[in-house]
Amino acid sequence: MYSSSNKPFSLAQVLFYGYVILILLFTIGPLIIVTILAFNNNPSASFPWHGFTLDWFKSSNPERVGLFDDARMVASIVSSLKVAAAVTVISVLLGVNNAFLFVREKFVGKNFFYMLMLGPLVVPGVVLGTSILAFTHGIANTLDSALGAGAGTFLRPGFWLVVLGQVSFVATTTTLVITARLKRFDPSLEEAALDLGATQAQAIINITLRFLTPAVVGAAIIAFLFSFQNFNTTYFLIGSDPTVPIILYSRLRFGISPEINAVSVLLMIVTGVLGIFAFSFQKEEKAA
Repeated sequence: MYSSSNKPFSLAQVLFYGYVILILLFTIGPLIIVTILAFNNNPSASFPWHGFTLDWFKSSNPERVGLFDDARMVASIVSSLKVAAAVTVISVLLGVNNAFLFVREKFVGKNFFYMLMLGPLVVPGVVLGTSILAFTHGIANTLDSALGAGAGTFLRPGFWLVVLGQVSFVATTTTLVITARLKRFDPSLEEAALDLGATQAQAIINITLRFLTPAVVGAAIIAFLFSFQNFNTTYFLIGSDPTVPIILYSRLRFGISPEINAVSVLLMIVTGVLGIFAFSFQKEEKAA
């Protein structure tokens, strides 16, 4: 084998490029195949190619059910969006608060609590989900006994329990992202604002939080994606309104349908768009 400069590739280079190609095939290959099958006019959700169609997204054939014709699938998307939106808002607010707490404040046990905050990142999602379910179940029963039936409903499997369960580990991620940015902030900028007559709140809002904006936006996108695609924790805490990963799991047990491929393509598009937005936003902030 020869390079563009007519020098033969060394064995190490051949192995390196071969390794890179295998990794790309392993990671990108399935995504390409799923995308092709999502537009394949073959109802068996497999090859060979039977022609291009959009029926698996919005069906023009009454005998077929597309993604947006399936009321239960659309409801699961709406449910995922609601959960992800709530988790994102709460996690970002906690992330900003925790960042200021661990960077600006001094208190006994600071390092211990910081390490404790990192716990959910190393705990398997299955363990986290079952632990939260067992813990909240006991509290809900106690509230029902003390205050009457229904007092602990918000701690039963359902929307708010899923939100609380996901926030328990997503907030850790947003905290790390925002903390890394806050550590690079020059406190003298706040002091200068105070010397010019600004209040502490005005200095933080107009200077510090503005500096943190790229990290906040990035943390929000990460939180949204983590929440939207989460399965392990959500599976144990969900109620009667399943999210997209849960309903996909329930249907995959009976085989892969073209509609599932269409959902996968939609998720890839959403993820890609959010990733591009985050990248372009941070690029504009650096240029400014």
